[in-house]
Amino acid sequence: MDRFRIHGPCRLSGSVEASGAKNAALPALAATLLAREPVILRRVPRVRDIATMRELLSRLGVESEEAENGLRFHPGGGDGSSEALYDLVKTMRASVLTLGPLTARRGRARVSLPGGCAIGVRPIDQHLAGLAALGAEVRLEHGYVETRAEGGLRGARFRFEMPTVTGTENVLMAAVLAEGDTVLENCAREPEIGNLIEVLETLGAKIDGRGTDTLRIQGVDALGGGDATIIPDRIEGGTYLLGAALTRGDVTLERCRPRDLEPLLEQLDSTGARVETGPDRVRVQTDGELRARDLQTAPHPGFPTDLQAQYTTLMTQARGRSRIRETVFENRFQHTAELMRMGAEIEVRGDTAEVDGPTPLTGARVMATDLRASACLVLAGLAAEGETLVQRIYHLDRGYEGFEEKLTALGCRVERTPGPPTP
Repeated sequence: MDRFRIHGPCRLSGSVEASGAKNAALPALAATLLAREPVILRRVPRVRDIATMRELLSRLGVESEEAENGLRFHPGGGDGSSEALYDLVKTMRASVLTLGPLTARRGRARVSLPGGCAIGVRPIDQHLAGLAALGAEVRLEHGYVETRAEGGLRGARFRFEMPTVTGTENVLMAAVLAEGDTVLENCAREPEIGNLIEVLETLGAKIDGRGTDTLRIQGVDALGGGDATIIPDRIEGGTYLLGAALTRGDVTLERCRPRDLEPLLEQLDSTGARVETGPDRVRVQTDGELRARDLQTAPHPGFPTDLQAQYTTLMTQARGRSRIRETVFENRFQHTAELMRMGAEIEVRGDTAEVDGPTPLTGARVMATDLRASACLVLAGLAAEGETLVQRIYHLDRGYEGFEEKLTALGCRVERTPGPPTP
């Protein structure tokens, strides 16, 4: 099992280009199940989760191939397999995004329940309630959710009990082929949902309300093909910008969307980092002392939970005490124990981590528990004295394209090496 060997400390300096957003690409890939003609998606990141989704789509009858700066999908007919088996769903929760498109296009679906997750429970009850509101018969049996809508889905008004990103995406994709009009209320507003709407509109969907918590969908009989582009990854880009601040570096993030990064940029500015923005670039410089600043995660447009672990690492090098409250997932402080092994002073109390800084970090052997925890430990290794071994980097491969290559280009010593199998 591969691991990262990091020789620190180092200073991030230079330019790095944002990859396409994994969390926008995955629902866009699932949306190809709705199409009747070929679909080209550009700037799809080359990460493991995308490979998993392509394999799942292939089993469902949607073949894909490399295209210029992207992927071309061939949907095939609407009578292919409608079953997403456990062996793939267990490796990637986003596989559940096939549920809405399969129900809408083929009138049936059988998708394995995704099960638990290292950072929280993440139930799909709102996905199911939304599909039921559109007229689908929903049944849970033997670890699978089965849906039937043999007469087609019907437009309805549905309000999510709380904003859910994948729930909004799943019900939205089902609604575009439902007969009549659908109104979805209390929707999540993440930029990735806006990108999915752009993709669906390219294929012929009729949707109003992009960027708001209320979406109005006018159902259409069928979706055609089209050519769409995945937005830049705000979480990947934010990780490099946090690394710049952490290592007293100077990094320019290119081909990004600064407006999607505003919650992070405002927080970085409050710590003493210098932030400059352009139409499609952000530069972060730090050469002085960082100030501790409290943080609370929240759905967009709040501070993203997917950058909380990386920000926690930054606070280990800021002067004072910071209180970091996690409101999205109930178990997202597992990285703190590993940071403490490297010298961080952190106390977790319920949904809040208190971080005292600055504290010197020293290299150690650490183990990642999830995707973003992996990134935070890599950042800690960049700031630490000596050698850090980050194990289980298969988590990183799920969501960061060419991570070690990009860090090396920014002046760091990061090597991918084989390690012993994890028991």
